[in-house]
Amino acid sequence: MSENQVHIALPLKYRPKTFDDVVGQEHVTRTLRNAIASGRIANAYLFVGSRGIGKTTLSRIFAKAINCPTPNGVEPCGTCESCRQIAEGRSIDVTELDGASHNKVEDVRPIIEGVQFKPASSKYKIFIVDECHMLTPAAWNALLKTLEEPPPYVRFIFATTEGDKLLATIISRCQRFDLRRIQTHQIAARLRYICEKEGIDATEDALLAIARGAEGGMRDALSSLDQLIAFTGEKITEEDALGVFGLVSRKSLEDLAGAILTGDAAAILRAVESFDSAGKDMRRLAGELMQHFRNLLVCQTLGGNAAGIEATPDQVKVLQEQAKLCPASRLFRVTDQLAEMQDKLRYVLSVRTLIEMTLLRAARVATVASIEEVLKAVRELAAGQGGAAAPVVPPASAGQRPATPTQVAPATPIQAAPVQKPQTPPKPELSAEERQKILDDDKLNNLLKVLPGAKITDLR
Repeated sequence: MSENQVHIALPLKYRPKTFDDVVGQEHVTRTLRNAIASGRIANAYLFVGSRGIGKTTLSRIFAKAINCPTPNGVEPCGTCESCRQIAEGRSIDVTELDGASHNKVEDVRPIIEGVQFKPASSKYKIFIVDECHMLTPAAWNALLKTLEEPPPYVRFIFATTEGDKLLATIISRCQRFDLRRIQTHQIAARLRYICEKEGIDATEDALLAIARGAEGGMRDALSSLDQLIAFTGEKITEEDALGVFGLVSRKSLEDLAGAILTGDAAAILRAVESFDSAGKDMRRLAGELMQHFRNLLVCQTLGGNAAGIEATPDQVKVLQEQAKLCPASRLFRVTDQLAEMQDKLRYVLSVRTLIEMTLLRAARVATVASIEEVLKAVRELAAGQGGAAAPVVPPASAGQRPATPTQVAPATPIQAAPVQKPQTPPKPELSAEERQKILDDDKLNNLLKVLPGAKITDLR
């Protein structure tokens, strides 16, 4: 680049100039084209959507298309004086108002007064109000009458990121268009086109990483690509994109999800430790992990139809393989764990600890059978549909009680051996004299108890 050449940022340099250049908003561009072709142009239009998806761009393209004197069908030519003035923001017939900084009644008064005069050199006098939700209720009330019954040469275009903040009376006076977030593969395709135009050698994985980081916004993706070109030069790899934006590679994310599905606690802890030590955005990791499990549920439900999944064919193959590792009931419970973790991440102090504990709990949920699964297995076994055959019981004959499958004969009581008492030797027989002597001694002893102080010799 020469010293006199001024660098133009990629979001400005490659801003769409026609409806064909707009990416990801076909439902809006088709309606606007048909309106121009049929001449059914409404008094006011309202574009609602998140940042960087084309609200202001569509407003300018539409303004150029309806004021272009030499259009290419329904597309603005881009070369006439009217198209150039609108693109450069210097047309006296197209007024742009920033609702964030001009939101009071005195700020909208020039619009109310300006509608009384016809356009100078164009067919329509157009007023574009960006971030219109920032206008005060008093300012909106001042515009109500003009908005409902404008002169035939006046058109209004409103753009906002928060359509729910607008009054119902305003929305009812506009044709509303809800712009969608641009899909990841569409952003990657646009980035590939720009890299080819700029002579930048960027790998496919690097472009996918940039598209993931943009979260559906084309302007964010182009700004990130511009930053990467300044950081790395004319060659961009996935490691460069992941390092600059703190993202986790798709392969690492898939490996972490596989460890959760197989209950590999050690692999989970090693992965979280490596992400944290490498400075990755852990909150962003939690969101992408939840998106991955959402894709698993979609893949498991739809089978081979991957229309609802924003992924490349290689990523779809991985999702199809991982979807076979876990039933849907467990995947739902794992997703509930991740959703609860995202809610806690907003105010938790130790992000890494919360992520580790949640992922370990999710791994246990993914590998432990639930009560419903156990009851289903029991019912299948009872119905003879399980893996093991039920025991067959022979039919009982008439007058005979049916035998139970595990009938056991009654046990015979064990008789203990009789305990023999030790025999005492027989006493020798006494003579009559000895027996008489014993009786006499007994009598003497009884007398001794009655006569205290007496001795047996005295009694004898």
